[in-house]
Formats: sequence, C-alpha cells, structure tokens
Amino acid sequence: MNKFFASAASVAAIAITVVISGCSEKKDVPLNQDPSFENVKNAGTLVMGHMGDFPPMVFTDKDGDVVGFDVDLATEVCSRLGIKLKLQLINWADKEKDLYSGNIDCVWNGMSVDENRASAMNLTDPYLTNRLVFTVKNKSYNSLDSLKGKKVGVQKASTAWSMLEQSDVKKDLKEIGLYESMSLALEALEKDSLDAVYMDEVAAKYWNVSHNKDYVVLEDGLHNEFYAVGFRKTDKTLRDTINAVLTSMKKDGRFVEITSKWFGK
Repeated sequence: MNKFFASAASVAAIAITVVISGCSEKKDVPLNQDPSFENVKNAGTLVMGHMGDFPPMVFTDKDGDVVGFDVDLATEVCSRLGIKLKLQLINWADKEKDLYSGNIDCVWNGMSVDENRASAMNLTDPYLTNRLVFTVKNKSYNSLDSLKGKKVGVQKASTAWSMLEQSDVKKDLKEIGLYESMSLALEALEKDSLDAVYMDEVAAKYWNVSHNKDYVVLEDGLHNEFYAVGFRKTDKTLRDTINAVLTSMKKDGRFVEITSKWFGK
C-alpha cells in the first residue's frame, strides 16, 4: 500500500503544538472598512457554530453542558471584547451555508484549514496544529500495508475524508465507512465494525484518556494540518478583531493556560 502523506520522520513528535510564533496581525484592512465587528458588538453576542461532538474541542459533558477547548477559548475572547458567547449547533457539512445565511457569526470547532475552506471563508491565523492519523484497536495492524483489504471509518465532510478519498490508499481498502462524527466512528471501532479510523489525533488521544483505552496511532499515513476560525469573506474586521485577541492571549499566557487544561503540560 502506497504511503500518501508525509512520513513519520517528517512530522512533529508532539501531536498538539500551540501555534504561538508566526502569527501575523492582519493590518492591511482598516478596522472601519466593514461593519462586521460593530454588528456583533451592537448585538452583544458572538454566535459560534459548532458540530457538537468533537472532544476535546467542543462536546457535551455528562452534565449536559457544552464544553471544550474551543468553548474556553471563545469564552475568553468574548469576555475580553465585552460581549457574550452563544453556542449554535450546526450540521458540519452545511457549515458554510449556516455562515452565509447569517445563522452563525463564525465556524469555530477544531476546523482544519484546507484549500476549499480558505477559499470559502475568511480564516484567522492558525491557533493549533494537529495530525491526521490512522487509529487502530487491533495492535496487529501496525502499518498502512496491514490495513489492505480492511474497512476504515472517517467523519463526513472532514479533511480526513477528503484526504482519504484522494489518496492511493483508497483503492487498497475494502470499504470506507462514513460517520457523522469521529466519536461515532470510534464507537464503531470499539465494536469491531471497523478496522481503523482516519481522524484528528487530538480526538484520538482524548478518546484514549476519557474512555480508558489504549488504541494505537500508526506511524505512517500521517498528515500535519492546522486549526483556524472561519468567518464570512466580507467580515474582515470581525476576523481581524478575533485574531488580535487570540494573539494577545498567546502573549499574556492565557492561551497556554487553556491549552494545559485540556491537553496537559
């Protein structure tokens, strides 16, 4: 089976890295060019679109509260801007439709950057790095070659899905199973309905910790990517304002505090 992503030697050893350096404050757009931030400020609320089942980024806890790394980040951003945060559950496949219909102000839920999303939305600077990985329950699967003729699950409308569909690996698989969330795919893996899940490493690692599992990440088929927040193309001042607050949080240490809470030291 051909390797279609970067080799293990070329990816970072740490799965999750806070993107602190290299953040550029976008100064090419005057803050008075469009009313997007003023509209949110006057409304007193930022409506954050999320998929609802992507631990540890955004998910519902045992008490029924929507929590997660992105929720804490967005809450802090809104607090600094003097506005409230409203969490709006959306169908992830329809995120752009919800954004441009005005149902939400932004898409903020561990959203990976790719060419299509960068073209459709106004994105912040990346705020986290992540890897796409093959996660397996059966430890006899130790390489992409060992998945030949097997069934691999993936989340619908995810970058993992599009990467897998475009790869040379697809032709060697028995089947690709599509799921509404990575959590549902992992549940199928747990029940042996799948042989592997191609997914975000942040979710795979959190699943192991929260479910007391020891599922393995294969050290090939890896792909580095970045998370960003998405806004309408016209909403540059809103994007720039949120981006500037995130940058200030990285400089004063609050961003690292939230990261440590969800991912450890």
